[in-house]
Amino acid sequence: MAIKDMPVWITAIGSAVPRNLVTIRTRVDGELIRVYFTEGQIVKKGQLLAEIDPRPFQAQLTQVNGQLARDSAQLQNAQIDLRRYQDLWAKDSIAKQQLDTQEALVRQYQGTVENDRGLVQNAKLQLSYTQISAPVSGRIGLRLVDPGNQIHASDANGLAAVAQVEPMTVVFAVPEINLPEITRRMASRETLKVEAWDREQKNLLASGKLLTADNLIDSTTGTVKLKAEFANAGSSLFPNQFVNVRLLLGVREGSTVVPTAAIQRGTQGAFVYTIDAENTVKSVPVTTGTVDGELTSVDSPLKPGEKVVTDGSDKLRDGAKVEVMTAEKRPAPANGVQKSSRRGASANSGKSSGGSQSRGDAS
Repeated sequence: MAIKDMPVWITAIGSAVPRNLVTIRTRVDGELIRVYFTEGQIVKKGQLLAEIDPRPFQAQLTQVNGQLARDSAQLQNAQIDLRRYQDLWAKDSIAKQQLDTQEALVRQYQGTVENDRGLVQNAKLQLSYTQISAPVSGRIGLRLVDPGNQIHASDANGLAAVAQVEPMTVVFAVPEINLPEITRRMASRETLKVEAWDREQKNLLASGKLLTADNLIDSTTGTVKLKAEFANAGSSLFPNQFVNVRLLLGVREGSTVVPTAAIQRGTQGAFVYTIDAENTVKSVPVTTGTVDGELTSVDSPLKPGEKVVTDGSDKLRDGAKVEVMTAEKRPAPANGVQKSSRRGASANSGKSSGGSQSRGDAS
């Protein structure tokens, strides 16, 4: 048993979510003639990914350009006639109605030319859509359409999907009881550390920071979703990957800690067995707190330096005599092979003033 500063961790189950996930789709119908990407490669924003046959759109652009040129010439001719009519009207040589008619004709041609310009811009836009570029940077997935196929803007699947994996986010849920403390720390602009571990919680995949919390609590589970961000430079996190998450809320200074293996559970709650100078055990009730690896903080009357039983405690009772096993006292494994044993050694029956005798490891 010792005194130690203990980190306060909140554990949760999360899922890796790309910062952006975009399905690459065509915006025009046509034949897919070229694909410029390799499945699984990292692409940059704006990089050319595929090309649709541009010839029908080039022909349409030529057509509307010709229409614009024709209508522009008609407008120019009408404007020349209007200036001539204005001079004649000033000399009182034509009727006012003829001048008004020519002015209306000029406005009509002006509207026609503006419409033609819009058609030209739209034709250029449609032509540009034949070049399909990456909207975001990230890793591109499997190709869903091969060159030579007709593709349509209404297709459900698209060509492929691009997932932005640097940085990567992880979404996880924590009990709503932790929300006030999390909100308080976020409001003070404190950076909260978040760790992502693998499924077995043996390997640390990435370390990041908490980004934000959801704007509502799930009433069915009593939890709130949080989102953390990880640089993911080594691509250790993969989209939709299951991860175990640990959120650091702070450090509890001067905590009383015992090995997690020493904590027992009974009808009265959690307790540990302590060993006095005469190797007699006694159960001491404890209230468990933060867990950090193989150590757990407890609230109890334990004093620093007291020994607690960590192994062989399943048949112990108050007043039992134990033999403290050290590394030197442990028997060597037969044939050099370590035999596995269940936690808690069997107690040896025997009478003594302290009760039954037992062996146990102490810490």
